[in-house]
Amino acid sequence: MILPILSYGNSLLRNKCSDIDSSYPNLKKLINDMWDTMYNAEGVGLAAPQVGKQIRLFIIDASPFFDKKEVSSYELENMKRIFINPKITYSNSKMCSFNEGCLSIPEIREDIERNESIIIKFYDEKFNLLSLSFNGILARVILHEFDHIEGVLFTDKISKFKRNLIQKKLDKISRGQFDINYPMKFSKK
Repeated sequence: MILPILSYGNSLLRNKCSDIDSSYPNLKKLINDMWDTMYNAEGVGLAAPQVGKQIRLFIIDASPFFDKKEVSSYELENMKRIFINPKITYSNSKMCSFNEGCLSIPEIREDIERNESIIIKFYDEKFNLLSLSFNGILARVILHEFDHIEGVLFTDKISKFKRNLIQKKLDKISRGQFDINYPMKFSKK
């Protein structure tokens, strides 16, 4: 089932989320609904708070960024993942910039600096504990979604000057004044 994605301005996007365990109600259905929602919106990641759930869960499928003939088997295996209760245990100091967008903030893209490599500890959908390293675009997508469960948006990482330049667009997004081809929820409650 496709869920509405909360838009910029919704206070739920600013909350730090809570850990869950395997008894979380309807977890499998929520994850399936999140996949449907993300693919319908043509996204590469989606965090639970973006669909109104204040839990430490996000999904990624970064395959649109890769030519499958040119990636390693490790990258292929890790392009599509579910992260439950993730914790970043290492991030290198080398930063890289990339133009990011967000399903909760349509029509806005900005260059964002992020760590090039990370190690993240998390549970998969079967609650197996994993600790994996990610580099490049995979690390970036994961860090973007990880920020969501911490109540951080990519627009928080741009300079005050750039933020002032886009503030009118952000205000319009919070009021639902834009055209988008997927369901969104604009309420600030």
